[in-house]
Amino acid sequence: MPPHLVTRRRLLLPMLSYAEEGAVNPRQLVLALIDEGYEKKTWHGPNLKQSIKGITARQAAWRPGPGRHNIWELTLHAAYWKYAVRRRLEGGKRGSFVLKGSNFFARPEKGNLSEDAWTADKKLLEREHRAMRAEIANVLRKPQTPKQLYQLYGVALHDVYHAGQIRLLRRMAER
Repeated sequence: MPPHLVTRRRLLLPMLSYAEEGAVNPRQLVLALIDEGYEKKTWHGPNLKQSIKGITARQAAWRPGPGRHNIWELTLHAAYWKYAVRRRLEGGKRGSFVLKGSNFFARPEKGNLSEDAWTADKKLLEREHRAMRAEIANVLRKPQTPKQLYQLYGVALHDVYHAGQIRLLRRMAER
């Protein structure tokens, strides 16, 4: 086996259990993907949490052009969809997100370009991630259909997608 695959396999083995060679425990895989997409060490580059690390409020508020989203808005967008996934899994009521609205939230709020406001929104992302991950772990105690598992994989991919966007915005802002 090529050395880079051996290393990758060694990294995955603690997260995944193999009933037989090549068989993966779907529960562990979903949780491993969610953890890697948000905060665990990755091979593909920064995950979502790493992508916003060290960003100031001013950097988070920078826009590449009129009508384009900034890092701050993408951060809250990720928080919102973590809430939405958790709400769906719990069967919760729509409209219970802590911020008014859905999907994207204009940031910074008028007159509130501050490190405190940016930190509060990053903490919101963290809280929503923790709550969503706990609910997913709970739901995965029962067998899931392939469709349900596919939706849960998508949660991790959503984080990776936006981590890439954020990294791109960081580079664009440096120019």
